[in-house]
Amino acid sequence: MTDILLPEERRKRLLDLLALEGKILATAASAVLGVSEDTIRRDLNDLARAGAVRRVHGGALPLTPATGTFATRATERPEAKAALGRVAAGLIRPGEVVLLDGGTTMLAVAEALPPDLRCTIVTPNLPAALALTRHPSVEVVLLGGRVDKADQATVGTSVLAALDGLRADLCLLGVCSLDIEAGLGGMDHEEALVKRRMAGCAGRVAAAVTADKLGTAAPFPILPVGRLNALITERSADAALLAAYRQAGLTLILA
Repeated sequence: MTDILLPEERRKRLLDLLALEGKILATAASAVLGVSEDTIRRDLNDLARAGAVRRVHGGALPLTPATGTFATRATERPEAKAALGRVAAGLIRPGEVVLLDGGTTMLAVAEALPPDLRCTIVTPNLPAALALTRHPSVEVVLLGGRVDKADQATVGTSVLAALDGLRADLCLLGVCSLDIEAGLGGMDHEEALVKRRMAGCAGRVAAAVTADKLGTAAPFPILPVGRLNALITERSADAALLAAYRQAGLTLILA
């Protein structure tokens, strides 16, 4: 006979499952804990309200580690971001028009561009645009709009309007979270709108994501993973996660 667990005990067991499996499926958790799926869903909702998980359809995922201001994030894992930036920069072909997203990893892309590369970079990323003013061969187009001081990027309707009618060859995205089912996610509604519009303007779309953001969820959806032509991540990422992304049809490029 299955022991009856108190609500606090169930939620602790659910967090243990999350740590072990990397996600919680309500159907599987129901069988493991011997309670109804409705009970599991209520527990997951409580955990989500407490900020312990990110609720998704059918279960829950870990929270993305991407928090804090641009300045704070710039000090986190700089070597990994530099490696991702070098690989992502290699996707840009001479003469292309490239949409470069906001974020610290995209700044690493700007800093990694070969000095002889001729292309046009269109970006809302203020630090990246400033870095590119020192590049001898790149034309820089800064998307004008309201400046999000914490993220050091332009956002808002004027940015979205500036993207209307633009046809880029490549969009390079930096995102807060990426999960096969939940897709790509961001921490800010306006930022997510800009990323989605940028991706819609490009013939090819690639995301550069540190390994700690894989298999996590953020509150504002951007794109399904099927919209990506390539995912750039770390070679040290969890092998099971990488295999799942490959099985979903993603082209993986490991840094």
